[in-house]
Amino acid sequence: MDASYRRSAAGGGSAPRSVEEIFKDFRARRSAILRALTHDVEEFYAQCDPDKENLCLYGYSNEAWEVALPAEEVPTELPEPALGINFARDGMNRRDWLALVAVHSDSWLISVSFYYAARLNRNDRKRLFGMMNDLPTVFEVVSGGAKQSRERDRSGNDNSGRNKLSAKHTSEARIENNVREVDEGYDEDDGDHSETLCGTCGGIYSADEFWIGCDVCEKWYHGKCVKITPAKAESIKQYKCPSCSSKRPRP
Repeated sequence: MDASYRRSAAGGGSAPRSVEEIFKDFRARRSAILRALTHDVEEFYAQCDPDKENLCLYGYSNEAWEVALPAEEVPTELPEPALGINFARDGMNRRDWLALVAVHSDSWLISVSFYYAARLNRNDRKRLFGMMNDLPTVFEVVSGGAKQSRERDRSGNDNSGRNKLSAKHTSEARIENNVREVDEGYDEDDGDHSETLCGTCGGIYSADEFWIGCDVCEKWYHGKCVKITPAKAESIKQYKCPSCSSKRPRP
């Protein structure tokens, strides 16, 4: 579609200015990208014909997505998404290709938001990033990495502390129906933890929150209770809860 449609889909030409407005725009664009890569994946895959010219995946603030040629105007009105995603489609494993598109989409979503945030002050930019970072990335949802880690841990093949009780770990699922559909696909075994309690606050397990398991005592904790974010958990090879970390080894 042409640039006039993109402007209207992006909010009718009125750029978001406040932290809340920019985050709302980010969340809507993210929702559109997620739907393209999950719920509408067959349609998205078919549109990414390698025989066509350079194609991009756009997500708009009206939660619509589009596979289209890049904008012709130079410089562009907004940062552009990755160019030529269709060329690699048939040369890669399908899941790997979708994960690659997801990674580039995460980068694009952040670049658009911080393009809008250029006039915000330091504290507002920090607050905006914090709100964005509280949501799982498109890559995390599409790859299903959280659920895979959880299943490997239960089978005894992986002692990684990165096991998460939920692939969605975000309250956004309570707000956006289409994202809820995406995330539920990665929560098939949440029922196994209906009686799981947080080792710190004693709260009952909820699929809308991020949890992490201790590889030593095997207790589970709210990420917020032990100050571990989903992003930080990805870099932890073996997680020890605060209680186990404070214990001295026996002589």
